[in-house]
This record gives sequence, structure tokens and C-alpha cells, in this order.
Amino acid sequence: MTEPLTGRLQAPARAWFETLRDRICAAFEALERENRPPDGDAAPPAGRFERRPWTREGGGGGVMALMRGRVFEKAGVNVSTVWGAFSPEFASRIPGAEADPRFWASGISLVAHPRNPHVPPVHMNTRHIITAKAWFGGGADLNPIRPDDEDTALFHRELKAACDRHDPQWHARFKAWADEYFWLPHRGEHRGVGGIFYDYLEDDLDQAFAFTRDLGETFLGLYPRLVGRHMDRPWTADDRAFQSVRRGRYVEFNLLYDRGTQFGLRTGGNPEAILMSLPPEAAWP
Repeated sequence: MTEPLTGRLQAPARAWFETLRDRICAAFEALERENRPPDGDAAPPAGRFERRPWTREGGGGGVMALMRGRVFEKAGVNVSTVWGAFSPEFASRIPGAEADPRFWASGISLVAHPRNPHVPPVHMNTRHIITAKAWFGGGADLNPIRPDDEDTALFHRELKAACDRHDPQWHARFKAWADEYFWLPHRGEHRGVGGIFYDYLEDDLDQAFAFTRDLGETFLGLYPRLVGRHMDRPWTADDRAFQSVRRGRYVEFNLLYDRGTQFGLRTGGNPEAILMSLPPEAAWP
């Protein structure tokens, strides 16, 4: 087994990702308990997260926390900490791995697919990676079935405030990066309404870690508010049908372009945890 690389922020970063997971899971379960479906509605019972530990053969592992409930048709909050060595082909694409292919990586990855088409799906992930270099990366983006202007404005406003607390130039840069990244070139459209995406923050690791924690706190304070706005709204069969089509776009992006999916599969991660991001149902009519 390849010995893991070491770094000053390894243990604090891992502990943060695990703590954030627990707090997000608690917040999502609270929304499940608060939701009151109409009388006679055949909605499933309030959901709770099931945690499934897994071990990576090359070193490390993680816990997949998955919930299927009344508000969230499928929600996953995964944390993994893995180490080993990149393949020669993949090492050539990772900063700091060209001469020494060893790596250590820890992170949290969240995707929520609500049952109600009026509640926006969301994605958030943050990570700390160590090769011969060390950096933080991640982001968050909103993927509404039908965009709501108020939700979109609030989401971007809160992310901008988080960026501005650390560097006033970051939001414009990270928002543009998200707009470029979450783009489906074969469709000529964005996956959702954007957010922020950042990577390779390495010049000041303490600042990068502080920002990464701030993003997690911002997400935790923001997304449950958006869910609460819409989770009791009625919907139609046409709404559900359109939701399945939009979910198909999410599938296309994650399988064709998503860097986290590629990283996980190319480094021997757990396929079930990696593909947790896919919606429970999708359609290509």
C-alpha cells in the first residue's frame, strides 16, 4: 500500500468535512419532519439518512450518507479520505503529480434531488488535495427545474458575500468559472443557474481553508431556506414530467464532464458513492 502524503491541514480539513456532513444531514432530516403533505397524499414517510461505510483498496475510504424521503426524493452527502498513487496517464493531468504520483485527498460531496419540482436541486462539494502541491477546491451551484428569480438572486448574493469576506475579487472569478464549467456543449445550455466553482487555491492555505469552511456554513444557512420556501407547494403531472427531462441534463453533465466523477472513478473510489449524484429518475423523451 502506498504511504499517504502528509500536510499541516490534513486532520483539520478531514474533521471539518465530517462535521459539516453531520450538520447538513441533521438539517435535511429536520426539513423531512417539518413537511406536511396534503391530506390523502400518498407521499412517503419522512426520510432519514442511511450511512454506508466503504474502504478503498489502495488506501482510505469514506461514508456514503443517502436518504430517500418525502422532501428529498434522493439526497446524498458523502465524505471520503483516500490516498495512493495516480496512474501515469492521470498523474500527467494533476498539478504536482508529474514526478511523484502519490496523492492524499479528502472532501465532502453533496447532491440533493427534491421530490417537488418547485424545490431546486443543488450540488455542493469542497476538498483538500495534496500531491507535491497542496490546495483547496470546490463550489456550489443551483439547478432549478424552472428557475425562480428570487431564489437565484438570493443564492448568488449569499455566495458573493462569502467570497467577499475573503477576497473581493474572488466572486467574479469563481462565478465565471462556474458558468464555464457547468456548461453542456452538446446542448448549448447551462446545467442550472450557476453558482461558484474554484480550484487550486494554494498560495495561502489558511485563507483557502477558511474560505472553504465559510462556503460550507453559507450553504448550510442558505439551501434549507430555499427548500422551505417551496416544499409544500402543489405540483402537476406536467411539472413532474418536465422535472424528469431536466434531470436528464444533470445525468449528461455528470457522466460526460464532471471532474469529481472522473477523479473518483480513476482513483479507485466507490462507484456507488461516486454515482450517488445521479437523480432517481430521468427521462429523454
